[in-house]
Amino acid sequence: MTLHPIGTVDAVRGAVVDVVFAQADLPAINTALVVEWDRSTPLILEVHSHLDLTTLRAVAFQSTAGLARGVTVRATGGPVTVPVGDAVLGRLLDVVGDPQDNGEPLPNDTPRRSIHAQPPALNAQTRTTEVFETGIKVIDLLTPMAQGGKAAMFGGAGVGKTVLVMELIRTMVEKYDGISVFAGVGERSREGHELLTEMQSSGVLERTVLVYGQMNEPPGARWRAPLTALTISEYFRDQKHQNVLLLMDNVFRFVQAGAEVSSLLGRLPSRVGYQPTLATEVAGLQERIASVAGSAVTAIQAVYVPADDFTDPAVTTISGHMDCVIVLSRAQAAEGFYPAIDPLASSSMLLDPLVVGEDHYRTAEAVRQALARFRELTDIISLLGVEELGAADRLIVKRARRLQRFLTQPFMVTEAFTGTPGATVPLADTLAGCRAILAGEADDWAESSLYMVGTIADARAKEANAADKTPDKTPEEAAA
Repeated sequence: MTLHPIGTVDAVRGAVVDVVFAQADLPAINTALVVEWDRSTPLILEVHSHLDLTTLRAVAFQSTAGLARGVTVRATGGPVTVPVGDAVLGRLLDVVGDPQDNGEPLPNDTPRRSIHAQPPALNAQTRTTEVFETGIKVIDLLTPMAQGGKAAMFGGAGVGKTVLVMELIRTMVEKYDGISVFAGVGERSREGHELLTEMQSSGVLERTVLVYGQMNEPPGARWRAPLTALTISEYFRDQKHQNVLLLMDNVFRFVQAGAEVSSLLGRLPSRVGYQPTLATEVAGLQERIASVAGSAVTAIQAVYVPADDFTDPAVTTISGHMDCVIVLSRAQAAEGFYPAIDPLASSSMLLDPLVVGEDHYRTAEAVRQALARFRELTDIISLLGVEELGAADRLIVKRARRLQRFLTQPFMVTEAFTGTPGATVPLADTLAGCRAILAGEADDWAESSLYMVGTIADARAKEANAADKTPDKTPEEAAA
């Protein structure tokens, strides 16, 4: 039996603990340590750096409130491991893999894996150009996602990132033949409870694993929660050869937790106060999200943009790893266009005629051109009015306004708040609707007929219903 070294607590600085191993060699970096204190909740530390020959500095995964100097700390001899496999399906776990859903304990024979792993070798990774259809019109049309790719939704506070992620979970997990892993990083407890309840009611929880490092937890837990979710995803990818849908909300909180840990460790800050290891930490997370032959990991990530500043170092670092960048705009949200996706700022590497086909590409480009021209004319319209535009520009403005409204969509997860039934729209119907608007079919329709509908057929029925309810005009009204 291997005897693991025993040390004692020397100093506590919030979530960072210094431990002295006077009689033994220091445990290696990333080794897990267990604090043997008198509390009912375990306290697990992870070795981060060696300060001298006998002292190391570690990061705590649970609250250190009440921890005193001199308390015994035992090294485990290996890194933090978390349970993986079929036993964790349908469960809500914390950063070290303990169930937090008031359910039964996990079986003793549940396999465990280290949260630290290398990404697959470059020659073992596969790339796919298969489009991952979401049923959300503006995404499928302008920013198609890749099966086995990485997509990120960037937006400031209150523009709808979490709602969009929850809608993607709802629409995709039901038709998606694979495993879903959700990582809630630094988000509110309320949102986690809502997501758990939503999944239980929709019957998709048995194929989903929820991993949470919540806002009220120490930065160490928020910092490592994405690695726990990744470890579970990698097991299903490599051992079970199953496709995995990995959802993260919110990756910025992972960076923020790293910055908190960095300052507690005594490092000098880098640009805008972020940790000097920002690029390395983000790359270490994102490069592990990879697909191998026979099984793909498709990642959809929400990214908070502080103060709506898209030049923020964290935002630019994360966006560099993405295949698909979806930008949520506060201006779109202010006008009531939900999902509040900016069609001109968002982009996807898959929007290519060789991938999506010539028809889809031409339709998407025509929609973008119309919306871009409308945006160019916005200042002129606000100053002089649309009547001062030429006939061609007036026609573009009319169709662009209708396209804006057609690309809105009612969500299933918001039915309880809006009273409008949610809609999932196949890509073929999205393309058909956009082509009809660009061809002028909806020129005489009320703009409201295209707002918050699913397909163009729904809009046509809404327009016909509105026309039936409109009273016939008198000759004098018609002449006016």
